[in-house]
Amino acid sequence: MVCITFAIENHKTMNQSDCIVIIPTYNEKENIEKIIRAVFGLEKCFHILVIDDGSPDGTADIVKGLMAEEFSDRLFIVERKGKLGLGTAYIAGFKWALERDYEYVFEMDADFSHDPNDLPRLYAACHDEGYDVAIGSRYITGVNVVNWPMGRVLMSYFASQYVRIVTGFPIHDTTAGFKCYKRRVLETIELDKIRFKGYGFQIEMKFTAWRIGFKIKEVPVIFVNRKEGTSKMSGGIFGEAFFGVMRLRWDGWTRNYPKIKS
Repeated sequence: MVCITFAIENHKTMNQSDCIVIIPTYNEKENIEKIIRAVFGLEKCFHILVIDDGSPDGTADIVKGLMAEEFSDRLFIVERKGKLGLGTAYIAGFKWALERDYEYVFEMDADFSHDPNDLPRLYAACHDEGYDVAIGSRYITGVNVVNWPMGRVLMSYFASQYVRIVTGFPIHDTTAGFKCYKRRVLETIELDKIRFKGYGFQIEMKFTAWRIGFKIKEVPVIFVNRKEGTSKMSGGIFGEAFFGVMRLRWDGWTRNYPKIKS
């Protein structure tokens, strides 16, 4: 386990980690402190980067308060003006992480739909088992979704099946947003060429990593619908993903993808 704690002069500690968990937020005041404390309560040491899109409910203020009072050495925030899209939030986070020394970069939601206790399992798939991408998969062992309306479960499940059929992409949960990337994956993918902003972003990133030749593992997780706050899901988000898949299939035939650096 890579987590080194150094004592410094004012008797606080500085926690070093090889991992950064990126959490995009918009109006998550009910959840943000709880999810931060849950991640920092794990035995494995993780850092957190919050990407806040101008939340009017004060989400960013809660994060900055925690940074000032308790977690100055492992909690960070990037504030953006307005809702600029999930994909652009993660791209901003990836670039921030690559400017620093993190070897493993995670995506996770703020609303506890992704269980923080699964973070070490995703880390182990990459760090110990040698995979380049680990996906927290809802569908690798059936349908592991709790408290979602049936219509939304079916839409998500069949969206993943549609992606597999159209693209030949051998992943069961293609829209999953709970992932771990090795640093070299994000260094190789041409991040500025990622087009989709909504949940199509999740498909495009996985598909691109696969086409380049990176090793991907699906780690079974249970997805639990949020208990607090408001979902950001919309029909337009799924629409982008649905129609964008045809473009990904065309890319698979015509695009010259980057090569993995030895």
